[in-house]
Amino acid sequence: MSATRNANGYSVSQDKDGQWWIVNYHGEQVAGPLPTKTMAVEVAAVFQDERPAPAAKEREKAPARNDRRKK
Repeated sequence: MSATRNANGYSVSQDKDGQWWIVNYHGEQVAGPLPTKTMAVEVAAVFQDERPAPAAKEREKAPARNDRRKK
């Protein structure tokens, strides 16, 4: 197994089968498998996770936007 490399806040590591994966700071594989380390580093350099949508309870609790200015 090859040494892990960091790019853009993600780790690029090689799995037992020789494929390369992009791993987030939680240890979850977020992209891959990729055939080469170079390709994995290039993908990790521009990779952005999507933020999950807020849960229904959070959407209901969010304050309504008020356009009135306070004087």
